[in-house]
Amino acid sequence: MAFAKISVSGGKAAIAGIWLSLASAGFAQVTNVPSGSPLAPDGTTSPPSATNSQSNLQTGNNGGNNPFADNGTIGSLDVSEKNQNNPLTLEQILSAKGATADKADNVIKKPPEPGEFEKYIEALLGRKVPLFGTKLVLPALRDFAAPATATVPPDYIVQPGDTIDVALSGSLDGSVERQVDTNGKIFLTGVGAVRVAGVRNSDLHDIVARAIGTKFRGFTASVTITKLRGIRVYVTGLANNPGAFTVSSLSTLANAVFQAGGPNGGGSWRAIKLYRNGQQVADFDLYQLMRGGSRVNDVQLQNEDVLFIPPAGPQVAVIGSVHEEAIYEAKPGESVADMLAAAGGANTVGDPTHFVLYQTGDPERAGPQWLASSVATGTPIGAGDIIQILSTGTLAMPIAQQKVLVRIEGEVQKPGVYYVSPGTTFADIVGQAGGLTSKAYAFGAKFTRQSVKIQQQESFKEALDQLEISLAAAPLNQDPTLASGDRDAQRAAARAVLMRLREAKPDGRVVLGIAPGATSLPGRVVLENNDAIYIPPLASTVGVFGAVYRPSSFLVDADHNARRVRDYIDQVGGSLPSADKGGIFVVRASGEVIPKKRGALNARVLPGDVIFVPVRTQPNLFWAHLRDLTSTLFSFGLSAATIVAVTK
Repeated sequence: MAFAKISVSGGKAAIAGIWLSLASAGFAQVTNVPSGSPLAPDGTTSPPSATNSQSNLQTGNNGGNNPFADNGTIGSLDVSEKNQNNPLTLEQILSAKGATADKADNVIKKPPEPGEFEKYIEALLGRKVPLFGTKLVLPALRDFAAPATATVPPDYIVQPGDTIDVALSGSLDGSVERQVDTNGKIFLTGVGAVRVAGVRNSDLHDIVARAIGTKFRGFTASVTITKLRGIRVYVTGLANNPGAFTVSSLSTLANAVFQAGGPNGGGSWRAIKLYRNGQQVADFDLYQLMRGGSRVNDVQLQNEDVLFIPPAGPQVAVIGSVHEEAIYEAKPGESVADMLAAAGGANTVGDPTHFVLYQTGDPERAGPQWLASSVATGTPIGAGDIIQILSTGTLAMPIAQQKVLVRIEGEVQKPGVYYVSPGTTFADIVGQAGGLTSKAYAFGAKFTRQSVKIQQQESFKEALDQLEISLAAAPLNQDPTLASGDRDAQRAAARAVLMRLREAKPDGRVVLGIAPGATSLPGRVVLENNDAIYIPPLASTVGVFGAVYRPSSFLVDADHNARRVRDYIDQVGGSLPSADKGGIFVVRASGEVIPKKRGALNARVLPGDVIFVPVRTQPNLFWAHLRDLTSTLFSFGLSAATIVAVTK
């Protein structure tokens, strides 16, 4: 049989109305309800029978035995599912009879204001270092109040105001809810008052079943606590939001403190007092819960308990390479080691062997002290101290101490990744790779280095930032005779070029300065970790791109040494009228850039050369800077294809 539970309130006059609503809605009544049982009222007046009723429920008008009488308790009636043809819903019936649902009041607490020591650390470091624990009570984080529907533990003590559900099957079939009254009792019709206050939840079933068993036989009972009473507690002292709070009777000291927003900037997290009937019953250290997961002394609250948050103990800042930078509260007798443990200790890159101690509260020892971690346990902590863990994992080591991984590929006998000892040179790594092949083009060797790549990226970003400033200033330097639409189009084109340039990434290429006819790499260059060497085969083409009539790549013929850059430009039809002939430059296969002012037009062409003819631009800051920058972009490791793509 399917049951639905309805909670109602009111006196005897409401019963007939409820019954008529249920009967007209097509509900079946509770079955196997003997007169005078704990699940049914004790009376003789029968309500009208509904068409689909399976049996009748007697609702006498003698309020003393009626479990729905207005006697200060909450009655509940179990009924089967309504007839599906009936338009009324259970929610409509509840609404019509004044039943209401519980609503949780989840109030967001404001974060605590920073204390003076927090402000001092922020001014000293130029950044915020939070007070440990405040993140747990910031808005948008979890609500620490224990809900009224939480699972009730076996050792919970039943108190007045709790709601108990008694469900029976067998000779008695149905269920009823009763609220524990102020005398600690629940009333069951036909059984009488049963004292349950002070009983453990694990013993509640036996107490109630034994009481029912004095009057009835042949039943099976299920007894559960369905709703907990609310209790009132007071959070006082240096709380972020002091006051009186209504919490679940399952709430503990920590629940109430977090519900009050935690301690304020000057309140203690480590010595919270709990007073009951004028006597201190607990002294709780929240660090035990937040850092160690221990709830020892996290006492379950009782009605009218008072929590007092005293002033904070000595505050200490732990900064640097630790797992959680924060300002921590020290207890009397604690040491530097205790504070480091509270911060989680040194992180992966932190130095676990040493620490720096600044004793700001002692003018004679205010400077930094470099101490070994072995003395941390014996070094007492003081108010205002600052502990710093330095980073060692990010220190750059001397070249002579670096064991390196080097990647060498292309035209060598044994390409691969080699793990070599400090001081290994180009000559050494090429020898390990079996030497160059007969087709190797040493002049075109591409050598990239990680440290150079980082430097190039920083320089490239600075250059683009300057371009962006030039673009912003361009309207002040425009030709006044230029039409407004043309100026807008130029600015849009400039922004597009800038966006493409920001997507380009320098690759860390280093120009080796090898002679065009060289057959080996410079042997004395010392390798660094993550260096990469690519030796290409002898190049067979020369490219001409930019503002020319027919951008093309040409196969290098036998007499290429006799041909010059201007010859190849003529071969593609010459420069366009829009070309900037003064900005022509050549990029060698070695990565070297030769501008026109260094004789680019008359330079002899080498295999792998790229000849670039830029477009003449309007005389404003942005385009002037771009023209000046284009020929030097190759020094940032950008390929010729990238330059062509972003400038065409």
